[in-house]
Amino acid sequence: MKIGLISDTHGFLHERVFHHFKDCDEIWHAGDVGDISVIEQLEQFKPTRGVYGNIDDKTIQSIFPEELILEIEEVKVYMIHIGGKPPKYATGIRKRLEEIKPQLFICGHSHVLKVMADDSLGKMLYMNPGAAGNHGFHQVRTLLRFDLEAGRIKNLEVIELGKRGI
Repeated sequence: MKIGLISDTHGFLHERVFHHFKDCDEIWHAGDVGDISVIEQLEQFKPTRGVYGNIDDKTIQSIFPEELILEIEEVKVYMIHIGGKPPKYATGIRKRLEEIKPQLFICGHSHVLKVMADDSLGKMLYMNPGAAGNHGFHQVRTLLRFDLEAGRIKNLEVIELGKRGI
């Protein structure tokens, strides 16, 4: 299964997202959607899952949960918007990770693209796709694309959408 991972759109969805995610089976949004129209556009394009972020209103919170735990292609996934990063996770996140034991932990919030292993929690991969919107301190809008297949995370790609605000 091919996944397109996006976060921190803050109400802006660049048209190139659709090009880069055209071969994806699903799109996952790691929070701070910013406007319901972003979800509507993504859902019209591909099946979309996600979590709400700290800027998201009650409308988005009624569609997306605060955290998402799922298993796809034998890969256990935990997603939440504010997660921190290895080894300094946000308050309460390390405990949740120890309880859930995901192979893949996804969060957003920082606007900083980062992918790394955290072997202190078993064989877990941490992913933050950075920010795809125009608001924030990031300089370049980014996405991630990867495959889940038979218990493995494969073919990870970093996609740059260009400079913020352009």
